[in-house]
Amino acid sequence: MPQTIGVIGGGQLARMMIPPAINTGLGIHVLAEEPGMSASLAATRVGDYRNLETVASFAATVDVVTFDHEHVPQPILRELVHRGYHVHPGPDALLYAQDKILMREKLTELGLPVPSWARVSDQKALARFLESHGGRGVLKTARGGYDGKGVRVISDASEAADWFTTLAEDGRGGELLVEELVDFRRELAQLIARRPSGESATWAVVETIQKDGVCAEVLAPAPGSEGEVARVAADIARRIADALGVTGVLAVELFETTDNRILVNELAMRPHNSGHWTIEGSVTSQFEQHLRAVADLPLGSTELRSPHTVMVNVLGGPAEGTMEDLYPEAFTRYPNAKIHSYGKLPRRGRKVGHVTVTGDDMTTVTHTARSAAAVFGDIRETE
Repeated sequence: MPQTIGVIGGGQLARMMIPPAINTGLGIHVLAEEPGMSASLAATRVGDYRNLETVASFAATVDVVTFDHEHVPQPILRELVHRGYHVHPGPDALLYAQDKILMREKLTELGLPVPSWARVSDQKALARFLESHGGRGVLKTARGGYDGKGVRVISDASEAADWFTTLAEDGRGGELLVEELVDFRRELAQLIARRPSGESATWAVVETIQKDGVCAEVLAPAPGSEGEVARVAADIARRIADALGVTGVLAVELFETTDNRILVNELAMRPHNSGHWTIEGSVTSQFEQHLRAVADLPLGSTELRSPHTVMVNVLGGPAEGTMEDLYPEAFTRYPNAKIHSYGKLPRRGRKVGHVTVTGDDMTTVTHTARSAAAVFGDIRETE
């Protein structure tokens, strides 16, 4: 202490690390992919995270390297470690957030609850899985998918023909992940932060509501999650974080099934959309906690600051102008709402900001958060 944290990726997650870095006396540098990105306030360098020397020269300017996304190639991550740079989370952990097939294999090996799944390399193997799982399944690309991309609900193997063709044309081979179509009651997310020393802290489990494959709302804590649901979700997250040696924030996306099981859906090893509510709703936000964890500083309290917190994403943005143009109206109509702009231009389906409201009554809080977010429009409705 003091330390400088280097964040690879210039998106909104890096942007939201800037205030807590300032408040905790940590320096923050960002390697952004392009000029003018969301985290441009801290962007000390612009370059390609897929280029070893670009990343290594950036790492040489900071004490710890961490991430806004999980897309840095494994060979680069491992070379950074080989050269003696501190990388948190490390490549051995990030591997399971980068490759969904490896993630499923590891979680199965650990005895953690996951949907029935298989790796498939052709339509025949996919057809066999569908036949044995009620004729429907969820097909996923092993790498690169997020916010509904790289995911398809299918009922016939022919619906994956283009993906198999792409794999064949890639020249490196490859497989897809197919899973049972889970009959779930709702989707949950459990966040945990872990230091290199092993200390960890969990937040309240939350309910996430999706719209067109993208997280639209987060309810914290998840309604009716007291007791067994909260205990099981936290236990799953701790087991994963410890077994994989995660450092920083880990988000575990979960299904709560109609037969009362809790299944692991996805992993993210960084601050996550399901944790944005913690900025106003928790004593320590996920962004401050992530910085504390990767710097190996004592973790902060995750106690709730309010009985209920609701976060609503602003997707697409206003049809004209920017979010900032509408701030006066939103501030006047909803003084209890906290509005976060990511400094992004409006675009169909894009996450350009979020609104958070806290309070004593979940119904009132939800209505206010949705209404405040609606001030900024949704460009999808105007196209």
